[in-house]
Amino acid sequence: MKILLLGKNGQVGWELQRSLAPLGEILALDSKSQDYCGDLSDLQGLVATVQRFAPDVIVNAAAYTSVDKAETEPQLARRINAEATAVLAQEAQRLSALLVHYSTDYVFAGDGEAPWQETDPVAPLNTYGASKLEGEQAVQASGCLHLIFRTSWVYAERGNNFVKTMLRLAKERESLNVIDDQFGAPTGAELLADVTAHAIRAVRQQSALGGLYHLAAAGETTWFLYARFVLEQAEAAGISLKVASAALRAVATEAYPTPARRPSNSRLNTQKLQKAFALHLPDWQTGVARMLMETLEKSV
Repeated sequence: MKILLLGKNGQVGWELQRSLAPLGEILALDSKSQDYCGDLSDLQGLVATVQRFAPDVIVNAAAYTSVDKAETEPQLARRINAEATAVLAQEAQRLSALLVHYSTDYVFAGDGEAPWQETDPVAPLNTYGASKLEGEQAVQASGCLHLIFRTSWVYAERGNNFVKTMLRLAKERESLNVIDDQFGAPTGAELLADVTAHAIRAVRQQSALGGLYHLAAAGETTWFLYARFVLEQAEAAGISLKVASAALRAVATEAYPTPARRPSNSRLNTQKLQKAFALHLPDWQTGVARMLMETLEKSV
């Protein structure tokens, strides 16, 4: 099996290099790759790459993810998240290849309290969400065999993340306020990559399993409760903090206005995924605690 992986150095792409390795030959690219084009803003380059490598599977882990910046760069966000995705889908259809694409809960309006299902109406609140939705729709319209995974609150030990930010701020500041009216489930890049590899195997054997799925860790939390969990774990590990977990202050979203509106409800119903692929998704605390221990060990 030949696999084309785009976005190899992102949080999910980095983990995919590991999880996909047993499946076959991987061509892993990023925007700076030389021999092949991995830059999603270069549509002609992408076409040339796919046609030259002729993969059996295309995994698109690259995206424009600067949610606030997208409000002032809508054309670039749309080019990367929608137009490039459409090109990949068209090439996948031409080659009879499987396309794996990642999307977001931001395609929804983010209201209410019920976890979003795949069949719920979409109504993105911001430019980023709209560009990701257009990408989804382009994949579905192409007729190619595909897996679209909507996820939320993605983190990884590699690079910057919410956990590292909270630890740094708790060491530096005298007080710390965290938003407590946005709900979701922190989802590790490792989990996304491992489920992706599992699903690719299954869809290659049974194409009827292709389609749109919600993929997130089990359970739910808020950014405030997420931060408190992180600081409690750090305290238990003997890390010295200026702001104790019990001293965190919960605030509303309005306390931190941003150019792009955020959804209050990022919960995703994952029952379709779990049933189709016979999976058990772990609680969000499991992955966060593991990643946190790795982070703390590196900082000692």
